[in-house]
Amino acid sequence: MKRCLSGRVNKSLLTNAIASSLIMAGTIVEGELKNILLTTGQFALAGGVTNWLAIHMLFEKVPGLYGSGVISARFEEFKSGLYTLVMEEFFNQATLDRFFSEIMTENEQHLLDFSETIDKTDLSPAFEGLVEAIMDSSLGRMLSMVGGEAAIRPLEDPFTLKMKVALKEIAHSPSFQKTVKAKLSGSTDSQTVFAHVEQIVIARLEELTPQMVKQIIQTMIRKHLGWLVVWGGVFGGLIGLLTSQLIS
Repeated sequence: MKRCLSGRVNKSLLTNAIASSLIMAGTIVEGELKNILLTTGQFALAGGVTNWLAIHMLFEKVPGLYGSGVISARFEEFKSGLYTLVMEEFFNQATLDRFFSEIMTENEQHLLDFSETIDKTDLSPAFEGLVEAIMDSSLGRMLSMVGGEAAIRPLEDPFTLKMKVALKEIAHSPSFQKTVKAKLSGSTDSQTVFAHVEQIVIARLEELTPQMVKQIIQTMIRKHLGWLVVWGGVFGGLIGLLTSQLIS
């Protein structure tokens, strides 16, 4: 905790050291200034120490002090809040539906290019199926007289090239493109994305521990915590100074 909140500790020490110095000075000097220094220092120290203790109790459990360590103790509620924020505000079903719809609307004239996918597709199973179908047909008996299956093997490369050309023509045809875009913009796909995102969020949240939750919050607000001690000391000192004037 000291390493995480080094900036806060420095501000706290400096504020409380100044307040303590005022008190020490008040015990040394005499006259009207004595009461001013003592009262101002005491109130400043009380404000600084109280705020420092409140910040410490926010993250750490202090035996005998009810409500201390509240962040670690409430980490399940913190996780629940994160889940709600992510799933209901950023990745809710309505947002995903709108997102998919907008993508498809903006790209109605855009061609979904399947060329690279088709080029990388292994069409060997398709050719093997063709060979098997031919050999099982009446044509197979005729081919057996001129070499059988071996006579068909040289056709594999031409068959593959022709098939890829045909697949590209089909994939890039207006009717096929319209069908694919309609499918992508449908609610089924957004529901699938929502389910995947939800699983990822839940799995990640399950990995959180009370210590991790504490560190997350410390990281977010540690730069501002030290100023609570500083202003506690400042306002405490001002109240002490005012009090010293009223009772003098």
